[in-house]
Amino acid sequence: MNKNDLLLYLCTDQGFLGERNFADIIEEAIAGGVTMLQIREKNACTREFFEVACVARNITKVRRIPLVINDRLDVALAVEADGLHIGQSDLPLQAVRKIAGGKLFIGVSAGTVEDALVAEKDGADYVGAGAVFPTGSKADAGDAIGLEGLARICAAVHIPVVGIGGIGLANAADVMKTGAAGIAVISAILAQKDIKAASATLKAQIGG
Repeated sequence: MNKNDLLLYLCTDQGFLGERNFADIIEEAIAGGVTMLQIREKNACTREFFEVACVARNITKVRRIPLVINDRLDVALAVEADGLHIGQSDLPLQAVRKIAGGKLFIGVSAGTVEDALVAEKDGADYVGAGAVFPTGSKADAGDAIGLEGLARICAAVHIPVVGIGGIGLANAADVMKTGAAGIAVISAILAQKDIKAASATLKAQIGG
């Protein structure tokens, strides 16, 4: 992983897809400019999660973009993902490193400067900071930290920071002005009719 991989970071949620084909959506998003893909399927059982991750792994290998698995270290290792993203209530980073060794880069969610500093100290490769704005995509996101909170986190750590939560066309450029390496989105791409165009427009907005 390098910092540029984090520029336009798409997290999946099949609740937004309706009757559309998952593989087609991922292909279109990457064609539009998505630089990293995270499989985040909170309502899927383990088998479903694994099968979706396998589909994504095949596509991201061909397209040469990093694949990240949310929360599930077992699935990340099973599909030979590139990275794992963990939250504050997941398996601790140091425990993940014991199991995964150097096979995965690891991102950690942080809602405060303190969270981000601990993640950096423990060896995180990047921080996902937020929720920057109020969001309906993550029930446990907590209070929004705003652009000021994101800027404080960016200034406090030396590892890349990705803004997440409520980010879309109207505010993506402002998020990047805080020093963030990129934006993580769900509905800003997946809820749109033209996935490729939505990805390309967002990418242009953030300087991609």
